[in-house]
Amino acid sequence: MKTVNGPDNYPAAEITMGADHENEEGRAPPPSKTQRKRAMQDLQALGEALTTLPAEHIARIDLPENLRDAIHTVSAMKKHDEARRRQMQYIGRLMRDVAPEPIRTALAEARSESAQALANLHRLEKWREDLLADEKLLYGIARDYPAADLQQLRALRRAALKERAQNKPPRSYRALFQALKSLTEQPAPADEDEALA
Repeated sequence: MKTVNGPDNYPAAEITMGADHENEEGRAPPPSKTQRKRAMQDLQALGEALTTLPAEHIARIDLPENLRDAIHTVSAMKKHDEARRRQMQYIGRLMRDVAPEPIRTALAEARSESAQALANLHRLEKWREDLLADEKLLYGIARDYPAADLQQLRALRRAALKERAQNKPPRSYRALFQALKSLTEQPAPADEDEALA
């Protein structure tokens, strides 16, 4: 706090020099200890988020080699291990030398891709359940996916229903999912969204 004296040396006003004020040379003051600590924690969290990405996503991000190696090393460690905690701190230190914005952008894209993949998975699971409940869906599949092997789908459906009734391991149930998934991976069938609805 800086005191400005008025006439006759009486305090006329008290001026608080806060963090958002410029110092006498016209430059902003250096960040406070709390601000620096928060920035380091943000970088540490960003580094931790990187370690959750699959290797193919990490390969697409422009990272220094030592940071890439540190991320790869932590993925092989146990979840609640002291060595893992130290490795995460090391990653946090390495993050100080990296521009965080491109990494944040890459993380957002990776999460978006993951969300899309999860939505597709749920859609396929629903399609499988609908097919198990009603064999007539095979007609729609035949219309929308002319290359579909309807005989195989029908056989997998029957086997999956039999497995379920006999409380057996769901081999055909899983195979039916894979068969439906392979249909959606074929080049742009007509009205794909309608077929999966």
